[in-house]
Amino acid sequence: LDQSVTEIAKQVANVPAELKNSFGLTVYETVMLGRYPHLKNLWWETNEDETEVVDAMEKFGIKHLQDRPINMLSSGEMQRVLIAKAYVQEPRLMLVDEPTSHLDMKYKLNVMEYLRAMVKQNMTALVAEHDISLMARYCDLCVIMKKGELVAVGNPKEVITEDLVRDVYDVIANVGVDKDGEIYVLPKKFAGDYNL
Repeated sequence: LDQSVTEIAKQVANVPAELKNSFGLTVYETVMLGRYPHLKNLWWETNEDETEVVDAMEKFGIKHLQDRPINMLSSGEMQRVLIAKAYVQEPRLMLVDEPTSHLDMKYKLNVMEYLRAMVKQNMTALVAEHDISLMARYCDLCVIMKKGELVAVGNPKEVITEDLVRDVYDVIANVGVDKDGEIYVLPKKFAGDYNL
């Protein structure tokens, strides 16, 4: 690669499934980490950086948490902090690992709506997601894998079928399209044996 790590960081952001070590950082400090590839001086943020961070915290509904240590956040709050951090990085590509794990229904939809809005701003999001219903609803293109093997690639409305769900997830499910034209997957039962 001819590009420096800083130049790559301006183009690619990572949103992990969870943060392994918070180093005692606050929400504000964590989101500010996303600005570091853009800093002219390693130790000093500009007014523009501070404005970007505050705007992102407001946009993602976490401004009221700015002084809270991130190890004191709920899973939903933490996901929004990590996405805000990636957002202020201004990448062209965002790698997102299981953004809805450990979240209740409201926050799953909330996180996916944030990602969708970011994609509409000329950003690409590559999302690893286990919830096939969310994937079907929010992804333009899905890549389905099982045990590291590629199973299917394409538009979710064309690729996600009852047979695919049974083959990949060992689940019998109804797959359909609702009145709004959105695909849904309704799991019915485990397709395997219950050898207890």
